[in-house]
This record gives sequence, structure tokens and C-alpha cells, in this order.
Amino acid sequence: MNKLNTNNLNDQDIKNINFKHGGNILTQAKKLNLLPSKIIDSSASLVPFEPPKLILDVLISEIKTLGFRYYPERNLNSLREIIGEFHQINPDNILPGNGASELITWAGYEASKSGASCIPSPGFVDYERSLNCWNASFDYSELPKNWSNSFPQTFPIKPICDVLWITNPHNPTGQLWDKKSLEIILKKYKLVICDEAFLAITPNGEKESLIPLTKTYDNLLVIRSLTKLFNIAGLRLGYIIGSSEKLKKWNIKRDPWPLNSFAIKAGIELLSNKILYEEWTSKIHDWVNTEKNWVSNELSKIKNLKVHNSSTNFFLIESKFSLSSNIHYLEKKGILIRECNSFRFLNEKWARISLQTRKNNKILCREIQNSFKK
Repeated sequence: MNKLNTNNLNDQDIKNINFKHGGNILTQAKKLNLLPSKIIDSSASLVPFEPPKLILDVLISEIKTLGFRYYPERNLNSLREIIGEFHQINPDNILPGNGASELITWAGYEASKSGASCIPSPGFVDYERSLNCWNASFDYSELPKNWSNSFPQTFPIKPICDVLWITNPHNPTGQLWDKKSLEIILKKYKLVICDEAFLAITPNGEKESLIPLTKTYDNLLVIRSLTKLFNIAGLRLGYIIGSSEKLKKWNIKRDPWPLNSFAIKAGIELLSNKILYEEWTSKIHDWVNTEKNWVSNELSKIKNLKVHNSSTNFFLIESKFSLSSNIHYLEKKGILIRECNSFRFLNEKWARISLQTRKNNKILCREIQNSFKK
């Protein structure tokens, strides 16, 4: 168990903390003198398809009508009502945000008032960044590095602090946690923050969502993202569901206009069109099931490489040797995968790979195989 109390961090300590993300496609494209569209970005876990035409239409309409000339709606009531209707949740218990990252920052604020946090690790680095913003104390609880091939699974963390951060499915392992085991945990913590950014992408994932439990448990906050599901990361669009009293206090303290007019319009259109949403998610789930099996079979042919099973559109690979040279080889080929040095309890022998289209998955697997021959 590692422990870090950010109240004791000096400037150099903070500088040395590595909050690294995937998705550095623009930097790599510039480095290789390529268009971003020519890069195969398997480091960021976005769906690889063009966004639905509906999104493009609404963005073009906003430009043509010059709707962006005006300040966006301050309280985001229209978007909150649509999200509320979509999830059957009171709009007062919903707060849209500038992507999940902004909401994670405010969840860190709430956590800082509730006591010490526990971050199951390896885990998403943004939780640590968020807690550092508010000088909050937190521990790391190490997750097992081997797990069953069947999902969902029982959440393995036992109470050791006041606040628990959950990612479902977990990032970077891709483990899907069982809703029943998570509800038991809710009764043992002052605050539980559940990040469901990838749940809609995950086949059968919605069955394990904790959103319905926010009606019963005031100590539960659930974060969702639309940017990954619809491949619109540049729009920055997410929302959090939980206690209206907590969210009202956040809303007073945060920026007056956290969402731009384009993101608001896109969110309203996407969640008000249930037929489109269901057709899109069905397409995504079929893609995940098909490509996950195909890529896993291809990479499993590589000697000294283990492919860890996942419930969603990304998974971990584990090598007997450092993957640094393999990652460097792939970068020169215009292919990005997520090195795992910045994940607690992982090292250079691990990498995370996100599924692509079959065409790009063929290139990805071929070049990974070639990288092991060098």
C-alpha cells in the first residue's frame, strides 16, 4: 500500500508526479509530418467511427444560425432535462460538465471534504490529479494483476478509508464490476465516486450502472461521458449524477459557462434521440465483441506476450521484457499505444491497446508482431 498526503508535497514533488494520458495524436502527427487522420491512435479509448451525421448537422446549424454569438445557457437547464429524461433522474441531481475531466476535478473537491480517498490501482491518473488540486489525502490499493475471463466480477477492494473511487469498467484493465458488489460497498464509505465513462461502450455494461442507486444513496456520485462513445473528444461533454445539494455547491464555485453552445446542442440531440442512441450503441457493442476476439487471437500468437481479457474496447498486454522499444517502433510507423509507466503498479512491460476498425486492427497487429522481430 502506497500513501501520499498532498498537504506535504513541495513544488518539486508536484513537478515530478507524472499525469500522463493517451491520445497525443496531434503531437505525434506533427512530429511525423502527417495528417492526424493518418495516425492510428490506439492509445486513446475512443470508438473509431465517424460521429453520427446528426451531430455534424447540429454543429453546422449552430454555425449557420450564428447561435454561438450568445452566451450559453447558464444553468444548462435544457441539457439537464434531456439527461434526466434519458436516465429517469431528477434534473436537479444532474450536472453537465466540460468532459468527464472537469467533473472528476469537482469530485476531488467533494472527496477532500469527506476524508481520505482510496484509489484502486493501477487506475486512471486523473483521480490523483483531482485530489492534488484540493490538497486531499489518498491511498493506493493495489488490484490483482490477474483476473477471471468472465464478466461482471466482484469488486475486490475492502474499506480502508473514507472515500472510494471506482471506474466501471476499470481503466486500464477493462474489468467490469458487478452492481450488487458495488452496492454493498456503498454502505461502507462516506463517499463513493463511480466513473462510468466507458460503460455505454461496454456490451451488457448498462446492467451494472449505479445511476439508479443515486436515488437511494446520497453518498454516491456517478460520472458519465459522451465524448468517448460518439468519438467527439474535442467537444468535451460529460455529466455527473448525485446529491442535488452537493452539485448546487459545485455549480456556485465553478466557471459560469463550463460548456460551449456546440457541446450543449450536441448533448441535447444525442440523448433526445433514443432510436439513434440505441442503434449506435448496438453497433458499438457488436464491434467490441468482434474486434476484441480477433485482435486478442492475433496478438496471442506473439511469444512472451500475454493478452489480458477485457469487457470493453481496450485491454492490457504484458510482456516478459520491456515494451519501450516496441512502442518507439510503432510510433515511427504512425501507431500509438498507451505505455503504462504512469499507471501505479505497472511498468514498461505493460501497455494498453484500444480497438480500431478491422482495417486498422490488421495494421496494428501486423506492426506489433513486427516490433517483436526487431
